[in-house]
Amino acid sequence: MSRAARVASLLLLLSAPAGLAQAPAAAPESGVTKLGDSQGWEAYTDAAKGAKICYLIGKPSKSEPATVKRAAVGARVTHRPGEKRTNEVSFAAGYAFKEGSDAELSIDGKVFSLFTSKDTAWTRDAATDKAVVEALAKGRQAVIKGTSARNTSTTDTYTLAGFTHALDDIDKACGVKR
Repeated sequence: MSRAARVASLLLLLSAPAGLAQAPAAAPESGVTKLGDSQGWEAYTDAAKGAKICYLIGKPSKSEPATVKRAAVGARVTHRPGEKRTNEVSFAAGYAFKEGSDAELSIDGKVFSLFTSKDTAWTRDAATDKAVVEALAKGRQAVIKGTSARNTSTTDTYTLAGFTHALDDIDKACGVKR
């Protein structure tokens, strides 16, 4: 599947009514099950559309500037075993990114350039997804910087203390081996 098709499917998942910053309801009819949470990171499975998806979500510990009004802000890592795709990384900014701009992700000093589309930033390929997830699992802090369509620069800081636990939960649920 092409990167554009992956982005389209991720946009569909990210635009789910539950939103990124809120935990989805774990109602039996929804197909969403919460696997656990750890220090601001939550793990879920979703089998509502016939194909199992496992994902984790996290909220930033700090967003700057604090005075800027934004929609849901958060990070997500998704596994789609039925499509043989793992470690898909995305960051929702809570605003529309400046067209054609990139976002910069720094994990303990290691820098990754992410492309943006609408209100979300993604890695450019599966190899970078894997490298980002490995860095997040070993890291202490992640910082993502972006520029809004209104030319406002933002910085979101994530504490990574609970990331590995949530990652382990989704890996186990979707049969991903590290």
